[in-house]
Amino acid sequence: MGAAKIAVPIVSLLLVVGVVIGVVVVIKSNGDEAQEAKNFKLPSMKMVTSICGPTDYKEACEATLQSIAKNASATANDYVRAVVEAALKEVNNALAATGKISVDKDKDKYNHVAVEDCKHLLDYAVDMLQASISAAEGGAGDLHERQHELLSWMTAVYAFQTTCTDQIENPEYKAAVQSGMVNATQLTHNAVNIMAELSEMLKLFNVKLPNAGSTLSQRRLLALEEGFPYWFGAAERKLLAKHSGGQLVPDVVVAKDGSGKFKTISEALNAYPPKFKGRFVIHVKAGVYNEQVIVDKKKPNVFIYGDGIAKTIVTGSKNYGIMNIGTMHTATFANEASGFIARGMSFRNEAGPQGHQAVAFRSQGDKTALFDCSFEGSQDTLYYQNLKQFYRNCRIYGTVDFIFGKGDCVIQDSQIIVRKPLPNQFNTVTADGREIKRGSNGLVLHHCSIVPDDYLWPVRFQIPTFLGRPWKPEALTVVMQSTLGDFIRPEGWKIWDGSTNHHTCTMYEHGNTGPGANTNRRTKEFKRFKVITAAEAAKFTVGHFLAAGEWLPQTGVPVQMGLY
Repeated sequence: MGAAKIAVPIVSLLLVVGVVIGVVVVIKSNGDEAQEAKNFKLPSMKMVTSICGPTDYKEACEATLQSIAKNASATANDYVRAVVEAALKEVNNALAATGKISVDKDKDKYNHVAVEDCKHLLDYAVDMLQASISAAEGGAGDLHERQHELLSWMTAVYAFQTTCTDQIENPEYKAAVQSGMVNATQLTHNAVNIMAELSEMLKLFNVKLPNAGSTLSQRRLLALEEGFPYWFGAAERKLLAKHSGGQLVPDVVVAKDGSGKFKTISEALNAYPPKFKGRFVIHVKAGVYNEQVIVDKKKPNVFIYGDGIAKTIVTGSKNYGIMNIGTMHTATFANEASGFIARGMSFRNEAGPQGHQAVAFRSQGDKTALFDCSFEGSQDTLYYQNLKQFYRNCRIYGTVDFIFGKGDCVIQDSQIIVRKPLPNQFNTVTADGREIKRGSNGLVLHHCSIVPDDYLWPVRFQIPTFLGRPWKPEALTVVMQSTLGDFIRPEGWKIWDGSTNHHTCTMYEHGNTGPGANTNRRTKEFKRFKVITAAEAAKFTVGHFLAAGEWLPQTGVPVQMGLY
């Protein structure tokens, strides 16, 4: 889980665009006419320089845009498509290069699976880039409304690539994969920074942007008063209302006792119809389901609900520490599809602390939402792997880094329960993996409570427990308006051993209460730790941090939109 340092300097587009760039000409010695040293006109060169201003790999960015800049009538959408298409080309090249790497399954099963995972993750990246190109087909106004979505997708594309190499242990295979991905990672890194500054880029094209008080913004705010995440539309509101009222008729029923159509959840998912449109609803009756479940990407919009926490339980014990299974594959329940919803279920990994990395629930599907669920494990319990995720009224149990990932995640009104780790271990509640400062991702705990379980309680002061540590250099973790138990260490945050991530990560606290909330003795080692104001904290509420409502204003499920 080590990480290379990624530094992203911030450059103002508006300052760059004000710079006057001259056209260089070369005079031939024989007196012939002047020859242009540039392949495009002055206004286009200014545009390219401005758009590439926020990127780290400027030469690669400018080379990407030179062709489109030759077209004097090119629009903002044309430039965005060029950025994404260039990344897509290189990710496809990386996928092809990775496909040529062969690892003997019998001699090295772990790295064989890790390299196969790389192909799988890069394939997801290709899908997301293709979706981004489609998203850029509308007008400039549509582009603005989808800025957060495009930023989230580009951030995920980058994370797919780094996750690919993170899990390969053999240096030879790791180096081979990394060398094939150099161009892809650079161009995707650039795309993240460009999408983060998309509003400023649109101003260069004189696109009139809606203000904060626009009709769209008002509709979003009104819709969200009901308390569900942005992307929940009228259909989802009605669906959950029916579920709450006991009137929901599922597509399939799973029951251990044979009273349903299927006895396992996996069988129910296999019944997902080809080319199905709409919401596929699965009811899992009370019982303990000992199976590893994967919702693959070809099965979007699944709503799975149980009979309640501790009644409907999905359990397993796959782990890295004993079984030498990669972290991704230890998940008892994994979702890889967009639009996944779960309610009233427990997801469990029973490997215990000796299993080390042992995931109970993993999601890399966009617009994931879970309500009234329990996630039970030790190390690495809840893996918000990629993209937008929302958890509400849940219970999350664990020891080391037990809420971790690279997605855009908000956990709200939930109970976070810390367990007793192995002897000589510490507890860290969170471990965020943001890698690019302007990326959309990070972790927010809002209106949560952090408490010890019954086994930890008698020895809670003997075992160091921290709010979190930075898994990656630009990790972002915000704990706000939450209740922190007395066992939280006064320094609050822990350094990731062997790294300098604490110099570059961002750890914020706001409005917390309880004996562990006193920030007077928080560690000075974290250069960007800050107790933020209410105005600053508002940026990390569901309404802003998971800003899908800009492009899907019709919403619907329980959430607290703002701070209060």
